[in-house]
Amino acid sequence: MVQRPMWLERIRRAWAERPLVWLSGVRRVGKTTLARMVPDAVYLNCDLPSTVRRLDDPELFLGGLTPGTVLIVDEVHRLPDPSLLLKIAADEYPTLKILATGSSTLAATGKFRDSLAGRKLAVHLCPVLWEECAEPFGRADFDHRLLHGGLPEPLLAETKSARLCAEWIDSFYARDILELFRVRNRQGFLSLFRLLLRWSGGQVDYSRLSRLTELSRPTVKTYLEALEIAHAVHLLRPFRGGGGGEIVSRPKCYAFDTGFVTFERGWSRIREEDRGVLWEHLVLDSLRFRHLDDDIFYWRDKSGREVDFVVRREDGRLDAYECKINADHVTRTAVAALRRRYPLGRNYVVVPAAREPCLIRRGGWEFTVCGTRDLPVSRTTA
Repeated sequence: MVQRPMWLERIRRAWAERPLVWLSGVRRVGKTTLARMVPDAVYLNCDLPSTVRRLDDPELFLGGLTPGTVLIVDEVHRLPDPSLLLKIAADEYPTLKILATGSSTLAATGKFRDSLAGRKLAVHLCPVLWEECAEPFGRADFDHRLLHGGLPEPLLAETKSARLCAEWIDSFYARDILELFRVRNRQGFLSLFRLLLRWSGGQVDYSRLSRLTELSRPTVKTYLEALEIAHAVHLLRPFRGGGGGEIVSRPKCYAFDTGFVTFERGWSRIREEDRGVLWEHLVLDSLRFRHLDDDIFYWRDKSGREVDFVVRREDGRLDAYECKINADHVTRTAVAALRRRYPLGRNYVVVPAAREPCLIRRGGWEFTVCGTRDLPVSRTTA
């Protein structure tokens, strides 16, 4: 079992602000295991018919709980009217602490007739973060995490299982996409998903995706939106400050897990040239743990100079993040171009093996070299 104290603390902080926490994440990312780690909680599995019967009368059930009870409602979207239970719990029983789980964002299914705005905080559970992996941070451990991915079961396995990946994709389509979004073109949808896994980390080309999948551009965009809502991909928008000369419209698409990227690319081992783009995925997950998605971008100008990630901070600052396997490979060109436009902010070089943060200087620019565990945290997620 992978212990995940960082996420338990995130849930506890969320309860300090709202009575209801919505914990979402892809299938088998560890939501149920994490929920069961919450101490002294009443746990309900909504996949069970007996649980559905117990919750048929929400007022009767909730009224029988002791004030201050921690209630875990796992796979709550299996209920006929899940938002009714959660709304009554949050409004009429404010001393309760409720953790509800599901594979996608709360609004993904028509079953939710209420958005529960003002009553909930959402926590998106990522695959196991690099800083959650046990030390030592040797090359073999790093390559294992890149190749196997961060879902707990394959991460803990000694060998990578192609069968497990294929079964996960089939289950993801049947239980999330078909059930929640009513997407019935299985072949077209999975063709798109597999292309996005193969091209993960690159810019989205809707016309090319449409041509290769034989789907219309509007359908590609609709399916891509469903994949993003279900947390299977993340669209990273380019940052623009209003001036000319910047890429402003084409997002990058990152798949949810490096294990599925390597599976779809047919990799059985990690080569030297493979580590860079896979490392970007791990850094992005760590940034998303610390900042709101709406504040994380990439930056690129029309001359092709690109900064891997930029994070919009308070007071007009823009922090820059370059992902490198070795800090000696950092160059100042892209960051210098960014800083001519946006001078306020700090520059970071994020490397997998950093023990302690340190400062380096490249061409007059100062960079903080650090690992993912030492990345700064937004005030909104602290």
